[in-house]
Amino acid sequence: MNNAKIALIGLGYVGLPLAHAFSEKYEVVGFDINADRINELNSGHDRTLELDEDQMKEALAHGMKFTTDLKEIAGCNVYIVTVPTPIDGSNRPDLTPLIKSSQSVGSVLKKGDIVIYESTVYPGVTEEICVPILEKASGLVFNKDFFAGYSPERINPGDKEHTVKKILKVTSGSTPEIAIKVDDLYKSVITAGTHLASSIRVAEASKVIENTQRDVNIALMNELALIFDTMGIDTNDVIQAAGTKWNFIKLTPGLVGGHCIGVDPYYLTYKAEELGYKPNLILGARLINNGMGKYIAEKTVKQMIIHDKRIKDAEILILGVTFKEDCPDIRNTKVVDIVSELKAYGCKVDIYDPWVNSEELEHHYNLSIIDNPFENEKKYYAIVVAVAHKEFRELSGEEYERISTPSPVIMDVKGIVTNPSWRL
Repeated sequence: MNNAKIALIGLGYVGLPLAHAFSEKYEVVGFDINADRINELNSGHDRTLELDEDQMKEALAHGMKFTTDLKEIAGCNVYIVTVPTPIDGSNRPDLTPLIKSSQSVGSVLKKGDIVIYESTVYPGVTEEICVPILEKASGLVFNKDFFAGYSPERINPGDKEHTVKKILKVTSGSTPEIAIKVDDLYKSVITAGTHLASSIRVAEASKVIENTQRDVNIALMNELALIFDTMGIDTNDVIQAAGTKWNFIKLTPGLVGGHCIGVDPYYLTYKAEELGYKPNLILGARLINNGMGKYIAEKTVKQMIIHDKRIKDAEILILGVTFKEDCPDIRNTKVVDIVSELKAYGCKVDIYDPWVNSEELEHHYNLSIIDNPFENEKKYYAIVVAVAHKEFRELSGEEYERISTPSPVIMDVKGIVTNPSWRL
């Protein structure tokens, strides 16, 4: 598709890097409803840190535009939708961003245009939910006047090695001819290559099981960690020993948050239950992983009791609140579960994370960030190392002791502390 003019709908962790990749060969317009985000990008800054300043300058130099105005994307012939697909308070898929973006795209859709979705969904969403919206908003007929594709995102926030162009891309289209066009489009910028799926539904299913598989595997490690903890055995030592076998999958226990692993399985389980099948293994894995924050908080309180620390009004420091290390992404972070549980015990909790924007954390979780605690005189009854940021990996035992009350309680969730009081 040498004549492709591409509109990227949604400029977050997925949309912006993809827009940058396409801008090297095509005319690209980035669209987002968040005016602050558009102003930020037009100034050459990306708060997600997926693109550095040089990459932003490069994209702008290539003529890439960022806008909130639908009129600015009306001249495009390829629309790639990369909006979030979260879950609601009942763990049910929330397709609101996908529905609204489809309505917006439909309002500017023309004959011959292709709409490609990258958002994680359950099989059938593209053709059963999004396409009818596009038809209604545009007055056009699917697979006659306009076409669709699905190419699931595989962005790993904060990963500077496995960037968008270096990750093999699954592609699909609503007709055999369109599937080839979609595949060729991605193949032109994805150096790792592509895999053309047999249908849109197959591509949708492939995405949702990628993270479901990881969720189930991590849940197994978390359950093993709970078992070994009751036995007084170091789980990390067990994993190191078992990992000497060539076919052992070497995963570690921990908090399972973020925009993918902690969310995507619910899209699959929702559809399965709608069709009358109870996915017990997947739901059981979700139950285990969702309970880890509470478990870590309970272990913290028990360790404080063992070390003769008072619980009520005890000052506790949480190091890290993002869902993963060396990344500012706080979406669906499970560290907040530790915080809320400790507060339920009557503890006073401080959070320090040099990667996080305090206003964003306040907006999403009603929590705030303190200044660097290693530069003041406050003493903590317990410290929970929840995220393995590089700043925390470099800390020494003496530094923990300096900001702790005597006989410090150090809870190591990520396996980066030497001689902690407790390690997951």
